[in-house]
Amino acid sequence: MKGSIKPSSRAETSRLMYELAEELFPYCRSITGDGLRKTLLRIQKELPELIVHAVPSGTACFDWVVPDEWNISSATLTAPDGTVVADFQSSNLHVVNYSVPVDMMLSLTDLQSHLYSIPEQSDAIPYVTTYFDRQWGFCLTDRVRKSLKDGIYHAKIESTLSPGELNYGELFIPGRSPEEILISVNVCHPSMANNELSGPVLATYLAKAVVQRDKRRFSYRFVFVPETIGAIAFISANINTLREKVIAGFVLTCIGDDRCYSYLASRKGDTYTDRVAKHVLQHIDPNFITYSYLDRGSDERQYCAPGVDLPVVVLTRSKFRTYPEYHTSLDNMGFISPKALGDSLAMVEACIDAIEDDEIFRASMLCEVQLGRRGLYKEIWDRTYKGDPRLRMDILAYCDGENSLLDIADLLDRPISDIARCVNELREHGLLETAQAPD
Repeated sequence: MKGSIKPSSRAETSRLMYELAEELFPYCRSITGDGLRKTLLRIQKELPELIVHAVPSGTACFDWVVPDEWNISSATLTAPDGTVVADFQSSNLHVVNYSVPVDMMLSLTDLQSHLYSIPEQSDAIPYVTTYFDRQWGFCLTDRVRKSLKDGIYHAKIESTLSPGELNYGELFIPGRSPEEILISVNVCHPSMANNELSGPVLATYLAKAVVQRDKRRFSYRFVFVPETIGAIAFISANINTLREKVIAGFVLTCIGDDRCYSYLASRKGDTYTDRVAKHVLQHIDPNFITYSYLDRGSDERQYCAPGVDLPVVVLTRSKFRTYPEYHTSLDNMGFISPKALGDSLAMVEACIDAIEDDEIFRASMLCEVQLGRRGLYKEIWDRTYKGDPRLRMDILAYCDGENSLLDIADLLDRPISDIARCVNELREHGLLETAQAPD
């Protein structure tokens, strides 16, 4: 099955993804609160069937408890001379995410324990959180921090921490089979473009493409969750369904920059999803980077946890924690691009196509068939799937009722998309019949 977004519309889709990221960029997201809800409701405008779930504060989810809801309206750090050195309105990264309210005067010496900067990146504002420890703080560029003069500073943060709810979005798209492909992205970080918005905007347009498919062999479940606690809450509510139905899953994150593709393996490392991801990336970008589960850091930690054991991998470009812009103000809209978003969307669609196309066939005739009288053999041929009679013959040779198309594609070192096109052609001539779906 071919991807639903045609090449002629790829540039337009890329532009729309980037524009949606631009719109969402200023929202002050966190693991709970108005910024998170506002983000989910905006995505819901693109995906009207998206359900926004609410999990009350205090809800136990395995070993975790949903925290109180956090909201913030303003925050400033004012120097002794009246200069505002950090302002939430100019960058929501200036405030430690989940800071408790504060309004106090304190010396620079006492203030230092509440300040955060990165000495190696003098012009970057770091992203810092305090979700489960009631603290407060301000984040500055190291250049500004080093310029602070002795004296009394006014720290003021107008925020609330009170019982509320955690929200996450879920979209289920049924297919012919109840077996599911899971797509998971995070929606909890404030103004950072690659490590946050690239995943949600790509998933939004991937869901649009899946909905538009004329034929869906599998069902799809898209989830837009706050990282860690949101994924845990989602799994806690759906553990039995997920273990029963999910045959493949992808966490999409940090996938909008122009650097090379990366793949982070599942905990077991050899699941069906691992095979699909490595196959597709090998034929799109042979120089892609492979990370083991020991390099984990996003919600693959939850989906692959012992007892959950879902076949989930991470698809990314510059993997979290590996690029200098990560978790700083340098991860801005200039760091991602429409083209990179579009290319990444095509890559993820290719993974879905591979799963949709992967079946087991058997040859319907004994011995080698005569391709020439069917117009499938030419003395002069090329390496494209259309002009390669040897490819057709090799596919027939290995369609024995045991090898899946992915097995054959790996054996022949050809993209499964080439194999699937040839299989469709051979089926039209009555040379192949379905045996079974792969395990």
